[in-house]
Amino acid sequence: MRESERCVMITGAAGALGRAVARAFAAEGARLVLVARSAAALHEAFGESASGDESPGRGDARQRFVAADLRDAEAAQAAARTAIDAFGRIDVLCNLAGAFRMGTPVHETSDADWDFLFDANVRTMRNACRAVVPRMLAAGGGRIVNVGAFAARRGVAGMGAYVAAKAAVERLTEAMSAELRERNVNVNCVLPSVLDTPQNRAAMPRGDRSRWVDPADLAAVVVFLASERARAVHGASLPVTGLA
Repeated sequence: MRESERCVMITGAAGALGRAVARAFAAEGARLVLVARSAAALHEAFGESASGDESPGRGDARQRFVAADLRDAEAAQAAARTAIDAFGRIDVLCNLAGAFRMGTPVHETSDADWDFLFDANVRTMRNACRAVVPRMLAAGGGRIVNVGAFAARRGVAGMGAYVAAKAAVERLTEAMSAELRERNVNVNCVLPSVLDTPQNRAAMPRGDRSRWVDPADLAAVVVFLASERARAVHGASLPVTGLA
């Protein structure tokens, strides 16, 4: 299938990485389903460059906005139905939705923080996969790229809940790959270090940004893993760490 014929569903699309990944796939001519928790966030990130249920017929016919809280399984199913209704298939799922918190030791981490991090990083991925994978299988295959974290390769003080959640993403990537590789679905994962985003610059004003990862560089790796060039790559967790 030519790149311009593929439908790519991107969760967390309104974030810095989501915008970079969307731009990278758009440059190849792919059709995009851009998913975020609110339509306002999508319009702020992409302007009027896509159409959605709230504005049928407007914007770029090769893109759709979908406002969905992917912690809700039915919202994920609705997002997948939107993609199928618009483009007839979902060839690539990029699970970029996630969140970060740190600062408390494991024995002091609140249930609220624990649930927040697992909901944002694991439940959203699971619900998106549950909605999309059956449709990929019905169509004969697909590509899934998840986002873990390089920090989650080992335990880190003050980051127990976060690294546990991102480690779960990595292990689920491997499990799904083992389950789906014989059915023409490649499942892989990227493991970035600190991304050079406005949020991280604000949170770490003294950080050495020369060692951070440009979202565009990480997006290029995501696009590669979703491409035919990576057809022999299954269950990989690929570090993308810049100079760190």
